[in-house]
Amino acid sequence: MTTPIRRLPGRMPGWAKVLTAVVVVLAVLFAGIRLSVLPGLKDLFGTETHDRSGPALLESIQDISRYDAATGNFQVVVDLEKDTRFLPDAIRGSRTLYVGAGTVDAYVDLGKLGKDDVQVDEDRTSATLRLPHARLGTPALDPERSYAVSKERGLLDRLGDLFSDNPNSEQAVQKLAVRHIGAAAKESELTTRAESNTTGMLEGLLRSLGFTKVDVSYGD
Repeated sequence: MTTPIRRLPGRMPGWAKVLTAVVVVLAVLFAGIRLSVLPGLKDLFGTETHDRSGPALLESIQDISRYDAATGNFQVVVDLEKDTRFLPDAIRGSRTLYVGAGTVDAYVDLGKLGKDDVQVDEDRTSATLRLPHARLGTPALDPERSYAVSKERGLLDRLGDLFSDNPNSEQAVQKLAVRHIGAAAKESELTTRAESNTTGMLEGLLRSLGFTKVDVSYGD
């Protein structure tokens, strides 16, 4: 009888072992950086930032005839949660806690004054002005004072971030913060303060020109 000879399993070549080890290490480093699992790993290779932006181009110039009479500073905490039907939040979903700080200007548009809105007597000692009501400007979010407190993402969302960078990841909470700041400005007394400041400015200006009586009113 002849006994069959068993072949010994072939060993992995040395170069293949080294290549496999390098691939595993690079994969762990990449995952650690993207998922922020290993703290301080981002600075391991001495990352540098270079600003290669081109010069800003002037597209247009617009004349402004409004008087900015008051500015309100606002802060809002945005808690935005996105869920996916039939999937738990640990698998797919996100929740962002964001602190948004911004300003809203209140102004009086002096460019809308007509001939009948400004009346001066013959002695130039009395002046009557009728101005449009103060209005609110567009809320401006301050990036230096706005920041994300926490971000919770599901497993699928984190895996998706491994292969793509989303520069608009905070765009939704920023828009929501601007909306809340604008709503808060409407409920405040910002326009009332703007009209009061405008009246004080005009009274001081006209009295310095010799007017002894100045009457300022507002209406649309």
